[in-house]
Amino acid sequence: MSTSNETALPPASSGTGPAKYILNRLFRDFDGGIRICLWDGSEVHLGRDHPTFSLTFRSAKAFQELVLSRDPLCLAESYFQGLIDIDGDLYSALKLRHHLTSLQLSLIEKSAIASNALRIKLDKAASTGSDAPKWAKTFGQKLGIGSSKKLNRDAISFHYDVSNEFYALWLDEQMVYSCAYYEDAAQSLEQAQRNKLDHICRKLRLKPGERLLDIGCGWGALICWAAEHYGVSAHGITLSQKQYKHVQRTIQRRGLEQKVSIELLDYRDLQGEAEYDKLVSVGMFEHVGLKNLPTYFAIAHRLLKPGGLFLNHGITSDEGGWKKSVATEFINRYVFPDGQMETVSTVQRIMEDTGFEIHDVEGLRQHYALTLREWVSRLEERREEALKHVTEPVYRIWRLYLAACALQFEEGCAGIYQVLISKRAALSRPVPLTRRDLYTGHAESMM
Repeated sequence: MSTSNETALPPASSGTGPAKYILNRLFRDFDGGIRICLWDGSEVHLGRDHPTFSLTFRSAKAFQELVLSRDPLCLAESYFQGLIDIDGDLYSALKLRHHLTSLQLSLIEKSAIASNALRIKLDKAASTGSDAPKWAKTFGQKLGIGSSKKLNRDAISFHYDVSNEFYALWLDEQMVYSCAYYEDAAQSLEQAQRNKLDHICRKLRLKPGERLLDIGCGWGALICWAAEHYGVSAHGITLSQKQYKHVQRTIQRRGLEQKVSIELLDYRDLQGEAEYDKLVSVGMFEHVGLKNLPTYFAIAHRLLKPGGLFLNHGITSDEGGWKKSVATEFINRYVFPDGQMETVSTVQRIMEDTGFEIHDVEGLRQHYALTLREWVSRLEERREEALKHVTEPVYRIWRLYLAACALQFEEGCAGIYQVLISKRAALSRPVPLTRRDLYTGHAESMM
């Protein structure tokens, strides 16, 4: 489907010869198919296959800067600003990075491409940027990584306080913003998220009367589910003002004031020792920062009762150390300013170093790929509604980000794991001898 801003291109004119030379060289051996629409209205079909998507360049200057720029995110930035439109199969367009990064160009070819880029005629309108839509503007924010609590609050606000109404357009009815759990690929997102909530509660072996802490509780789906279906007393913490207010309203609407509570709190400010029977954290520890992971797990260790369980659900990387790359730079610049991921092996080592024993590790990579594709589809279908709550650049950032993440999980560059742990202790038996209890029957609420 088309997602461009439908700004009309100027009538065809001459002067795009250098651009066509560059395109033909760059895509000479391209196995796929691509349709390029240039700023003068002319088109170029490239590759060995039928085009499944098109790129529309609305500015000669944007094309020139893209060729000459050393910033690998220049293409994404131009898309966010409306200088480039992507129509058709977005996933195929994103896979262009594989072709472009694999190009083997000689010094002579690189010089010829740069020379032709400089020959592109920039008229007055293009040089001032007036080819871009009226909503185009410079944006982006770099908050960096650090241990400051204010920094973390700012980073959480940057990502989660976009608009509750915006998230509600493409999340499920319970506003679960994390990987769903599909029993088969044809299941609805709503059912898959109910599966996930119940799967977590079963892994934690929740029992009526127990105290559950959710570190980074989002919009409160899990704490409400656990209280309603497992009879626990659930407490959640978040740094997002909008999530906090949403959970407060949900608690009141569902009459859970005696069972569920919410607090606007940094996890490092959690007080007490052996306060909770069970702990859970879903999609939060990605915000902690690699150097803060030992502190994060030490606090969880302090809060958990002996014999209790902690389930940590989070995204991991296939490479350690969160090294600088196109993917990491994109995430930190536009989406998660404080986001950092580590390998699952390193995460488990830190858990063990902190005094935890690991009982169960489950990979959900395929589940997240399905979840993300469903989110992208819903967001695209409700684009016009989304633009009532966010700007066009924000919509484009999220569309590109979610689709790119889906490919990262499909290609194995990112993983996601649920790791079930307890305090290491002699003769401790916090889980049954087998996993059979996880898969025998379903909670009544799931029927």
